[in-house]
Amino acid sequence: MKLNSLVPQRNSKIKLDNSLVENAEALVAATREIGLEVSADKTKYMVMSRDQNLGRIHSVRIDNSTFERVEEFKYLGTTLTVQNSIREEIKSRLRSGNACYHSVQNLLSFRLLSENLKIKIYRTIILPVVLYGCETWSLTLREGTKLRVFENIVLRRIFGPRRGEVTGEWRRLHNEELNDLYSSPNIARVIKSRRMRWAGHVVHMGEERGRIGSCWGNRREGDHWERPRRRWVNNIRMDFQEVGCRYMDWIGLAQDRDGWRTLVSAVMNLRVP
Repeated sequence: MKLNSLVPQRNSKIKLDNSLVENAEALVAATREIGLEVSADKTKYMVMSRDQNLGRIHSVRIDNSTFERVEEFKYLGTTLTVQNSIREEIKSRLRSGNACYHSVQNLLSFRLLSENLKIKIYRTIILPVVLYGCETWSLTLREGTKLRVFENIVLRRIFGPRRGEVTGEWRRLHNEELNDLYSSPNIARVIKSRRMRWAGHVVHMGEERGRIGSCWGNRREGDHWERPRRRWVNNIRMDFQEVGCRYMDWIGLAQDRDGWRTLVSAVMNLRVP
């Protein structure tokens, strides 16, 4: 790597370190003015960037207080990471969903309960735990597959095995059979519809409260080119393609509340994998 390419990176890291110290000092000074004190044990900071080398310092010391730098933390029940990746959040949601599923799995396999009632248990108890905060998820095919696998596990418990017509042996249901038996929108459909509904709320916030960024592209880190990361707004565009609105301005369409509700409903009810 050339020397002149290292200089801008070094300057950006120095500016980041200085900015962290200045913000920490401002925080401490502001709290002192109103008679409060910042707890060093409860105050952490995190630098969100795909560049792991960004920021040289691992703690900020102000007077006698030291603020620790962390790699991830939970905010309002959502896991935030330094790379702003959704993978850890998906893992956390699936772990919570599995715990919830195991707590009610006896009910889901209880023969005296109807399948409709078992589906209601799944959609009102288990699914909200898994999909908490899904409106802001930017899913890839890998994360989407993990969520579908989890849902199929629950559905197999609900519908149970089937006896083969030829062999007479019991077997578990295939994914296609589960899709036919489960009349409600699958987990991917629910995520897409909630994401689009939230996108409409974001558009209605107006310019003064921020607007969705839409630029993305290749990024270079060291000497290796990496595949561009799928952004949240790209998922919205892909959802629009599924309902035949590929070339439309979705931000403009979101201004029509009734029309937007119709699109959200269409995405929810699409019977595709």
